[in-house]
Amino acid sequence: MNQHGPARETPPPAVVGALRCPVCGSSLTRAPGVLRCPQRHSFDVARQGYVNLLSARSRPPLADSGDMATARAEFLAAGHYAPLAGRLSEGVAALLPTDLHEGLVVDAGAGTGYYLGAVLDRLPAASGLALDASVPGLRRAARSHERVGAVGWDIWQPWPLATGSASAVMNVFAPRNPAEFARVLRPGGVLAVVTPTAGHLAELRTLVTMLDVHEGKLDQLDSSLAGEFEPAVRETSTVELTLSPDDVRRVVAMGPNAHHLDRGDQRARLAELTEPVRATASFVLSFFRRAGKDR
Repeated sequence: MNQHGPARETPPPAVVGALRCPVCGSSLTRAPGVLRCPQRHSFDVARQGYVNLLSARSRPPLADSGDMATARAEFLAAGHYAPLAGRLSEGVAALLPTDLHEGLVVDAGAGTGYYLGAVLDRLPAASGLALDASVPGLRRAARSHERVGAVGWDIWQPWPLATGSASAVMNVFAPRNPAEFARVLRPGGVLAVVTPTAGHLAELRTLVTMLDVHEGKLDQLDSSLAGEFEPAVRETSTVELTLSPDDVRRVVAMGPNAHHLDRGDQRARLAELTEPVRATASFVLSFFRRAGKDR
C-alpha cells in the first residue's frame, strides 16, 4: 500500500469529475489552487492535497482530532489490521463487476485512508475518494495512495457527489448513510460495511471502558438497506493480537473510546501499562450489491 505517494495532481481528475458543489449542486472544475463551480463558489485545495467542502458551522463536533489520527496511523502502520484490509479488498474486487473496475471507490468515513488504499491496490484502474470530517485525517488520507482524493464532508449529510458516480462504497467503523449509499452507487456496484463484533478487543475492558456493540446491530444494518441492496457475502474475521503497551494506548486513542478516557483513572491505567497484552480483534464484513438496472 502506498502510504506516501509522489507529488501529483490532487484530487485526481476522476474524483473532481464526480464531485458536486455543496452550495448549488453544480459540477466542479479545477483552477489553480481551487475547485470552482460555474456559479463561482470555490473551495481551496490545501497544500497537503485535500479539499474541505464543509463550512466551519457544519463541521461535526466529534470529528477525529490530530492525536486520534496520529494514533490510528501508527497502529495501522504496525500491520495489526492488515488481515482485515486484505479481506476487505479481496471481497470488493471479487464482487465488483469487471466493467466497474475502472470506476470510483468511495470510502465514507475514511479516516487516514488505510483501507481505501488497500482496495485501490487490488483495483489498479480505479480511483478513490476519501470522505471524512477530520482535517488531520484528511491530511493523511490525501497521501494514502496516488489515486486517492480526500474531501472534507459530514457523512450524515447528503454527499457532494453525482448520482450513480461510484462503483463501490466502503464504510469501515464509521457512521452510515444508507440513502446516500444507494444514491451514489451504480446498479451492480458493491457496498462493503465493516462493523465490530461484541467481543472486539474485549480483553481491554479491564483497562478502559469500551463502547458496547449493541445486539441487533446487523439486523439494523440489513433493515436500513432493504429494497435498495441485495446481500452478497457476510463473514466474521478474527485476528489474534499481541499488543505492546504503546499499541494498546494507540488502539484505544484512535477510536470513539478516546472521547471518554478522562472518566475515572482510565488514562492513568493506560499510562502505567508496561507489559504486552493479548487481545482479539473481531469484525463482521458485510458485502451488498446495489439493486436495480443501470441508468
